[in-house]
Amino acid sequence: MKIAVFGWKFIILGLVVAAAGGALWRLKGSNAGLVLGAFGVFFALFSAYFFRDPDRPLPNDPSKLYSSGDGVIMSVANEGPGPVTTVRTFLSVFDVHIQRMPCSGKVEKVQYKEGSFVAAMKQPESFNNERNIVSIACEGHGIVVVEQIAGLIARRIRCWVGAGDVVVAGERYGLIQFGSQAALHLPEGARPLVKPGDRVVGGVTPIAEWIENN
Repeated sequence: MKIAVFGWKFIILGLVVAAAGGALWRLKGSNAGLVLGAFGVFFALFSAYFFRDPDRPLPNDPSKLYSSGDGVIMSVANEGPGPVTTVRTFLSVFDVHIQRMPCSGKVEKVQYKEGSFVAAMKQPESFNNERNIVSIACEGHGIVVVEQIAGLIARRIRCWVGAGDVVVAGERYGLIQFGSQAALHLPEGARPLVKPGDRVVGGVTPIAEWIENN
């Protein structure tokens, strides 16, 4: 199983704690050592699971926009301003947390906004959470904006693209650590294909389609 590079420090930390617990048990016969060792093993295994980074084939239908993350659709609504439809996806700690590009095109702008750390599934409270915003000029269409949004536990957002980068639908562009939310803001020329409660897979599930002649 492939693991995101940022996860290895957590895995190693867990293994070090497990080794320390084992040493404490062997030297002192302490039950606390067993507990510490078990916790270290659990943390290492959980970190490996959380930071898993599966390879996925890139989508090849330019008429579709794809989910930027794995999770469950929270809402599909016009949140304003203007005729923009926002699709929000909740990522639990059990979902893959690698974010992927919804479409091919060129990154126009990347903006990081500080904010609160409300539980990511809460609406509208989480709308003001800390976030990273990427604006993409999709090939032959309008500007699509995708957000990585921190949650109650997620306090670290990583983004690997910058203004001027040429991107491809489905390719990895970032990571949110430990539970979060992803939002995709669709311009007027795009029509949502999902509804609240739908489960989506990043870079695989079509989340919207371009309306013909747009």
